[in-house]
Amino acid sequence: MNVKQWGFALLCFFLWVLPLWSQDQGQALPLKEILIAIEQQHNVTFNYIEQEIIVFNIPAPNPSTTIEQKIDYIQTQTKLRFKFINDQIITISNNQKLDKPLCGYLVDSESNLPVFNATIRISGTNVFVLSDEKGFFQLPVVSSNPIEISHVSYASKTVLVNEIYVDNCPTFPLNLTVQELEEVVAQVYLTTGIRKKTEGTFEIKPKKFGILPGLVEPDVLQTMQQIPGIISTDETIANVNVRGGTHDQNLFLWNGIRLFQTGHFFGLISALNPNLAHTIQLSKNGSSAFYGESVSSVIDISSRSNSVENTSSTIGVNMINAELYTKVKTGEKSSVEVAARRSFTDMLASPTYKNYFNRIFQNTEVIDVTNNQDINYNHEEDFYFYDVTLQYHQKIGQKSELFFDALAISNELTFNESTLVNNQTLARNSQLNQQTLGGNVTWKTNWNAKNSSELSIYSSYYQLDANNQSVENNQILLQENTVLDNGIRLKNSHQLSETVRLTNGYQYNEIGIRSFDDINIPQFTRTVKEVLRSHALIAEIDYRSKNNRLFTRLGARGNYFEKWSLLLLEPRLHLNYALTDHLNVELSGEQKNQTASQIIDLQQDFLGVEKRRWVLANNESIPIQQSNQASLGFVFRKNNWLIHPEAFYKKVEGITSSAQGFQNQLEFVKVIGQYEVYGVELLIQKQINQFTAWFNYSFNNNDYTFEGYLPPQFANNFEVNHSMAFGATYQWNNLKVALGSKWFTGRPNTIPLSNEPIFPTPDNPEIVYSRPNQENLDDYFQVNFSTAYSVELGKKTNLFMGVSVLNLFNQHNIINRFYRLNPDSNAIEEVNTYSLELTPNAFLKLNF
Repeated sequence: MNVKQWGFALLCFFLWVLPLWSQDQGQALPLKEILIAIEQQHNVTFNYIEQEIIVFNIPAPNPSTTIEQKIDYIQTQTKLRFKFINDQIITISNNQKLDKPLCGYLVDSESNLPVFNATIRISGTNVFVLSDEKGFFQLPVVSSNPIEISHVSYASKTVLVNEIYVDNCPTFPLNLTVQELEEVVAQVYLTTGIRKKTEGTFEIKPKKFGILPGLVEPDVLQTMQQIPGIISTDETIANVNVRGGTHDQNLFLWNGIRLFQTGHFFGLISALNPNLAHTIQLSKNGSSAFYGESVSSVIDISSRSNSVENTSSTIGVNMINAELYTKVKTGEKSSVEVAARRSFTDMLASPTYKNYFNRIFQNTEVIDVTNNQDINYNHEEDFYFYDVTLQYHQKIGQKSELFFDALAISNELTFNESTLVNNQTLARNSQLNQQTLGGNVTWKTNWNAKNSSELSIYSSYYQLDANNQSVENNQILLQENTVLDNGIRLKNSHQLSETVRLTNGYQYNEIGIRSFDDINIPQFTRTVKEVLRSHALIAEIDYRSKNNRLFTRLGARGNYFEKWSLLLLEPRLHLNYALTDHLNVELSGEQKNQTASQIIDLQQDFLGVEKRRWVLANNESIPIQQSNQASLGFVFRKNNWLIHPEAFYKKVEGITSSAQGFQNQLEFVKVIGQYEVYGVELLIQKQINQFTAWFNYSFNNNDYTFEGYLPPQFANNFEVNHSMAFGATYQWNNLKVALGSKWFTGRPNTIPLSNEPIFPTPDNPEIVYSRPNQENLDDYFQVNFSTAYSVELGKKTNLFMGVSVLNLFNQHNIINRFYRLNPDSNAIEEVNTYSLELTPNAFLKLNF
């Protein structure tokens, strides 16, 4: 026999033998389905308690056997007891000793000591518990799915339901694992639900979320600020600075849709429903080459699940908003997920709302009118926000999936002011609206065990518009900023060998941005519209050694811009190597580009509240931003200690002064430059059973260079030389408590050279400033507290409640300062913006 004949004979053998083997083995089915089939075949009725049979999955008995033979087979497989009441009614009962919840004990296989804080999860569901100080666990529901046991210091273990569904509560030994390089280098990072992965990203899973100081719900963008190197100097999530960069230099994605609006309440609350997100991937450096349009960090938020989960719902309320989340299983292979949230701030002014309002609207058009000393103004504000998401998930056959995602976000502010002039009431109405609409369709398929593809078509629309009417002079200012971002993404993955994976793809993007300004007195209209189309080819190769000690990712992205016939390359690198069983070293580097950014034309734009507008690079007055970054870090883990130091260097070229928010002599100056930042970040964490404590510290030196200005070099507006945070969390049964504080040095500030203005002309006073950013504001300090408690109301129903306090000691921190001229006296005034006051919040949430 030649080779071809042997191959043909072997193929025929497999085609003949495999079906016979499959038939002999039989597919395991839920016992309930088997009983229903027997009832229909033999015209009988089984009486049973569903909870007693739900745990059993067994191969179906041979249909040609008698009913007695079928019952004997099932009794052998399950130990259930069958009793004929008559020829047509059969009762099924369980061993009374098994009439208990699924429970057990976890112990160390060598010392036989209890294992604390292990996660015990029902596979394929969101149901999980933690083992207590005695190593004991008890699952709240009964299921036939396998039980997954995991712990940071032990090898994962999967337990079949028949191993746990026995007399009493069995004991399961766990084996200590050698801490070689795995997918995760830090299982618990600050709190449960946050971990550090070998590919360099931080993974946040809100559904596993523990608790953090000041937060009772897993607000995505507030949570990420707990990680060293990420800070918001003005307390908002609309101004998150990662390693000295501006907020718009971060790329925010939700299920592949780019978000140009990230906050409600104009920055104090995340725009994404906290019940929604399944996984958030955060990368500060060395990000995947599939991410473009960012010279700083990447925040990729996915609310998709890999399986079609059972129907579940959540309703909740806090002192700002009410929320709803529901997931409905519409079929064996499909589900629909809806999440909605709306504030009731336009109907009820809670203490939380009042503090939020005073914080975000201070020193803006909304509040300053009440400070006018010449005219007595009356004013009232009406503000609310909402967000809605819709998701559809359909499995197609055994290898493919279809996802549809839609998103709507809105902030709406109406501001009415009136005054009495010559016995006549003058009234004006101003409005500010901020909206986002997005949609995405994604198709995924696994061609075989080693090759898969993913195709996405997406669209994102953002609009900010303001109608600012002045009572004093009848002036009406209309402003609008819109963004339309459309694109296609294709991603292919190929497992070339046991250790090497190649991923490649193509992305097409078309983005258009329009800015419109119209003023009646004096008459002026301006419209600026830019459109940019780009193509990107991506290739990325991952290597993971057989002993799991080395992981390397090398990628490249080539961006081609049609408008300028310009090609820009973006290399990416990340390496993680286990020097010892407890010590890993990480090296990351990347080059990235960005064409869409935010600028501030005037501090009074859009009522002075959301004054930033999106613009596109034109490669002239607004260049393409380009970044270079490198970092080197270590991760040490032993005896529940985690120590993570990291040093970094970043340089971003092509920035404009109007994008930096200057409120000094550079406010009306338009120059192009760069910033250069280097620093060190450190996290030290200790976990003792249910108690976790951490300390993080960051140092950075961040300087601008504007060659067309004197002096050309000075401190960056977002430089924070030193920042520290302390925190501790404790979980006891159903109670969670967190207490923490943060401190950082004040932002750079520019002061006037004199208390008196100069007069270049008699009617034109000016403030003369000292060197830019030569001084600093006072240091910032805040203490925050949170506690949450859960109550089990039923097998599938839980009530969660909690309280948080921001700024527990009511510290009066100055977070911004600028100077202006009094229009009446020409005196120089110092204007301070203060941090949020002591602000309590509380929530109730029902899961069912």
